[in-house]
Amino acid sequence: MVSHKHNRADDGLFPCQAELIGLFETLINVIFCAKDLDGRYVEVNSAFVRRTGSASKGSVIGSRAVDHFAPELAERYEHQDKEVVRSGQPLYDELELIRRPDGVLGWYLTTKLPVYGHADRDRPIGVVSVSRDLVAPSESDIGVHGLRSVVRHVQGHLEDRIRVADLATIAECSQTQLGRRMKRVFGVTTTQYILRVRVEAATRRLVETDDSIAVVAVRCGFYDQPDFTRRFARLTNSTPAQFRLAAQHQRDDGGSPAPS
Repeated sequence: MVSHKHNRADDGLFPCQAELIGLFETLINVIFCAKDLDGRYVEVNSAFVRRTGSASKGSVIGSRAVDHFAPELAERYEHQDKEVVRSGQPLYDELELIRRPDGVLGWYLTTKLPVYGHADRDRPIGVVSVSRDLVAPSESDIGVHGLRSVVRHVQGHLEDRIRVADLATIAECSQTQLGRRMKRVFGVTTTQYILRVRVEAATRRLVETDDSIAVVAVRCGFYDQPDFTRRFARLTNSTPAQFRLAAQHQRDDGGSPAPS
């Protein structure tokens, strides 16, 4: 069993206010964590604990990402953290495909901010992160905002080049108006939505067919296999081949790899 040094926020190591932590406890679909410069968790909410499959907050505080996630995923998180600390610039709305505790894939938007101490406002002392679960909208929400034709077009033309300007024309609105509608209903930009649909289609083909990676790339609208692999890996932290192999292993073990 891994032993962790419990560096709690109330020890003064990290200036997270108790009221803020209490607020994040009420947000079921928002994963929150705070880390110090060594990448150790100094505060998390219950949603984060559930995502890691840990028994309690106490088993998470003082640990690092590598103690809870696959090495590739942990490496990606730590790289993001280091870049936020190095640059002092936030990371906003990073689209990620994450496997939930029940094994189902879900889309999240992640934002990370540098945190500064009271003594030195020029040097970050850590990072705070929130990942918001993008719950699928209802058909009525899609219809009310005039996006049904946009959804049908994207899903029916995956092999084609899909331009935001064309989707705006289909929705009979400006590109700016379309962007606002997409954010309101799907929680993502129009470009992110197109990529999301392409990747979802790719995950299904990888799991349900024996198509080569190159064929999956073309059928789902990616420029070529390298472009597909790069974009897929950025979102899922695994190559298409690794994703297919993991899904096969999960299926053999009796699990369900189907994406949400």
